[in-house]
Amino acid sequence: MLIESERGNFTFIRGIGPFSAGVRAHPGFAIVHAAFRPFVPLARGYELAESHLRELSRPIQALCGMQLRIPQPLSREGFADFNGPYIERLRGWGLEVDGANPVTRTNVALEVCGVAEPSLAGFFYTTPAPRDLPSWVLSGVPEIASRDGAVKVVAPGDTSVEGLRQKTQCILDILARHLTELRVSWDQATAINLYGVHDLHPLMESMILPAFGAGARSGITWHYSRPPVIGLELELDAWSVLREEYLATF
Repeated sequence: MLIESERGNFTFIRGIGPFSAGVRAHPGFAIVHAAFRPFVPLARGYELAESHLRELSRPIQALCGMQLRIPQPLSREGFADFNGPYIERLRGWGLEVDGANPVTRTNVALEVCGVAEPSLAGFFYTTPAPRDLPSWVLSGVPEIASRDGAVKVVAPGDTSVEGLRQKTQCILDILARHLTELRVSWDQATAINLYGVHDLHPLMESMILPAFGAGARSGITWHYSRPPVIGLELELDAWSVLREEYLATF
């Protein structure tokens, strides 16, 4: 279901409490990806993101995506506990639209050189653009499928090539639906990201790269990390932005 964030200048797909499924900038606007170098603890990241938007004379409602990093995957109960304060922070900023969270999110645990506490790796925001561009962000999607009214993990515990194939196909199918709903395409992607610790090379040429069409020409960034909930193995996200910028936090 598409919802308009008039103050944020973007359209979004209604998701679940912690995030929307995807966003697309309104005509006359485009999305910018701002990445922190190095990552910052979450509380400070909130302040820096808010300050950055204020300096650009953009409303906080222009915030349309967050990239989180956590120390390790969480239990389902721990994940719910983590999401509570995060959702309240977004509500405190007045970001909800029609009771829905408009902000996309990817939240993963780095397997090597991880973070000691929940951290903000970057964020996305809309800005006026000189011409109409297909600018969008997709939230990270793991291998969770909704079938016959039930939500379940695809090929649970199976990290064989066949198990990974099933997981990857589930993720690609969901992302394809989100792209279609936003009326955008893989060909426009400026970044495609894979999050996982398993070897997907056997599936790259036959399955993964063909799914992205011309979008694969820009390559795929592999983040050696795990999804945020114990029992999940893979995640993918993507975006098409006007520009990438790096915010030094040394």
